[in-house]
Amino acid sequence: MSNARKFARVALGAIGVALLAAAVQPAQAKVLAKVNGVEITDDDLKIALEDLGPGIPRQLEGKARDSYLLDFLIDEQLVVQKAQADKLAETPDFAKKLAYLRDKALMETLLGDVAKQAATDAAIKATYDEAAKAQKPETEYHAHHILVANEDDAKKALARLKSGEDFGKVAAELSKDPGSKGGDLGWFTKDRMVPEFGDAVAKMKPGELSEPVKSQFGWHVIKLDETRPKTFPPLDQIREQVERYVVQKAQSDLVMKLREGAKIERTDQPADAAKDAKAPAAPAAKK
Repeated sequence: MSNARKFARVALGAIGVALLAAAVQPAQAKVLAKVNGVEITDDDLKIALEDLGPGIPRQLEGKARDSYLLDFLIDEQLVVQKAQADKLAETPDFAKKLAYLRDKALMETLLGDVAKQAATDAAIKATYDEAAKAQKPETEYHAHHILVANEDDAKKALARLKSGEDFGKVAAELSKDPGSKGGDLGWFTKDRMVPEFGDAVAKMKPGELSEPVKSQFGWHVIKLDETRPKTFPPLDQIREQVERYVVQKAQSDLVMKLREGAKIERTDQPADAAKDAKAPAAPAAKK
């Protein structure tokens, strides 16, 4: 592949500097299309997928997705060849953009290596264990409620419940809360509810009915069904979040370390302000 093609690919900017990796094609690369003699291979397709993946319509999968990407690369190459014919790759603006994209690609490559080295099973497990250990003991509540507009209606609902009527039946008839079917609120912690509701539930015992409780939403009659200690979710349910945290921390730590060992001079603000400025978070990098 010629240098002209390499520079032209970056000029378009849609796929970015990652496409420069396609400048040296392995012998086994399969040619999928030719545009005025310029080959587009399956390696080009893989790079495009890595770069454009999040923006591809979700309904496109398998061959349909590959066809979409190949059409994009064909259109891109047509525009690239026109840009090259117009000698856009020889302009000062292009040279500046190329320098910027080169630096960005180097940064992403290094941070990608950091991500791969950081996201080990051992590191993920250790981070998970630390977070689980740090969780403070907390109670979860399972309750039903009936929400009405005023205290009188709440007292009437409570009287019906105390007479033995089914809670779900009364809730279906009277409650103004469309989000709780039959009044069922499921499991929750105290802090997830408005203070008046949470405080009332925390004082109840399973099986009890509350007196009318006023909140910003109206008047509640509450039935506490069960309580249980809140458990930390298993690792397999939150592994992705834990891994993301491990990676971002490793990348951020690297950037902070580099800042500490560098001489940074800023002319956009006073020296003291620049010195006190916090370092930005490390940019996300593909693994």
